Amino acid sequence: MWINGAEQLSLPATDRATQFGDGCFTTAAVHNGRIQLLEAHLRRLREGCERLLIPDVDWGRLEAEMRAAAQPHAQAVVKVILSAGSGGRGYSRKGGSGATRIVSVAPWPHHYQTLHTQGVRLQSSPVRLAQSPLLAGIKHLNRLEQVMIRAHLERSDADEALVLDTAGYVVECCAANLFWRQGERVFTPDLTHAGVDGVMRRYLMAQMAAAGLHCQVVRCEASQLLAADEIVICNALMPVLPVRQLDDREYSERTLYRWFQERCNLMEAK
Repeated sequence: MWINGAEQLSLPATDRATQFGDGCFTTAAVHNGRIQLLEAHLRRLREGCERLLIPDVDWGRLEAEMRAAAQPHAQAVVKVILSAGSGGRGYSRKGGSGATRIVSVAPWPHHYQTLHTQGVRLQSSPVRLAQSPLLAGIKHLNRLEQVMIRAHLERSDADEALVLDTAGYVVECCAANLFWRQGERVFTPDLTHAGVDGVMRRYLMAQMAAAGLHCQVVRCEASQLLAADEIVICNALMPVLPVRQLDDREYSERTLYRWFQERCNLMEAK
């Protein structure tokens, strides 16, 4: 792990990531020493810092640190945390140290390979995401809702959770975004009120647009997914997985999944 470029494991207890969850993060796939969709990850980190009003991030150094962390690895995960740094009084950042960069490397999650073959079992989560348009879309450090979602999920035999917001609309999974197909129409949830606008979600929507295919961004209840022909989930590591079951409803079609998988294979080959 590197903190502001120095290899170390200790973060000051005064850092605002610890004090307030004041920051944002991203998690990226490494293949053959290169970070997949690096520019997209950096772009989203910039958007998060702009939304959270975190200044003074040395973006050139951060990119170099990310590349250096990835370079020795054939397959791994690079995680980047940007916090507002140490100091300030109470909630105020005045007098603080400026942004903190944290870059770490973790082993590759090999269990995704099994799920590509057998498919994912989704279970509706009892935990609802609060609607928060100011923070919706960005991957900020306040992840207690996801921690609770995962805790409930681990009490079941499901692989992932279907998560709604407090108004009852479909948002995402615990650690993935959603697409679904009904006939020739493809849908993904509206994330303007809650959820994370994932890098892989953005990539797949761009691929669809480039191919002249329309993806409808909708606010809908879970009943629309139960009426779908297939569901696909995605994140930067999966990168896409087919859903075989949502609660008691089973799915066997994989047309959309295969189309997405072809585009992901092309991305990894670059």
